[in-house]
Amino acid sequence: MSALFNFHSFLTVVLLVICTCTYVKMHFPAILEHKTGFRGFFWKAARIGERLSPWMAAGCFGMGLSIIFF
Repeated sequence: MSALFNFHSFLTVVLLVICTCTYVKMHFPAILEHKTGFRGFFWKAARIGERLSPWMAAGCFGMGLSIIFF
């Protein structure tokens, strides 16, 4: 089933995109320096990951547990 039709899979994809963008921005900041266009979406995802990092960590941990046990 596509991640667009399954809410659990959609949340997993969103969390992974935010975490990946944050990681890339921390290690390679020149890649995500554009704030507009196609790269702007990933810049915004990285900004969300930077600003909400404790909540993102809890979300990733909770999602990991839900994938393992449910």
